[in-house]
Amino acid sequence: MGQGWIGVNTARPNAVLAEAIAADRIPGLGGYGSVRREVPFAPVGLPAGRLDLGLSDGPAADALVEIKNVTLLDGERLCFPDARSERGRKHLDLLAAAVAQGRRGIILFALNRPEGRFFAPAWAVDPAYAERLRDVVGVGVEAIAARLRHDADAIEADGTTLPIDLSLPA
Repeated sequence: MGQGWIGVNTARPNAVLAEAIAADRIPGLGGYGSVRREVPFAPVGLPAGRLDLGLSDGPAADALVEIKNVTLLDGERLCFPDARSERGRKHLDLLAAAVAQGRRGIILFALNRPEGRFFAPAWAVDPAYAERLRDVVGVGVEAIAARLRHDADAIEADGTTLPIDLSLPA
């Protein structure tokens, strides 16, 4: 579709990005000795949940990472979510709680198509998610937009990241 393959299997990016992080191919996430999948997290005051990855034994504070599969293209913007996402807002709240505890909280957007020059939240689709994303980044949650590359035999994250624009669209 468009200029190439689009990854619609929402579970696949987690394995691809976990492998890329373990191999030090995602800028800012390298050097962790342990990469765990499906990490339970129950901060005081919030419902318990699971986040996609837990990083420990590294050069920075331990980190909790939530991965979101991004396939929506709007002009030059790759956007998330493509439908209202109450669950996505819950994940953002968990990441903010991790930051409040002294950990790194990271929202990792898996850009799962070849087009687009930057990532932006899908304000028109879910303004509550977009606003919450801006809020949590403001309190220290890190946002990373990593490009996934596809061919007929594989998906990989080669370390390419794109800029993130959290401003309201004009």
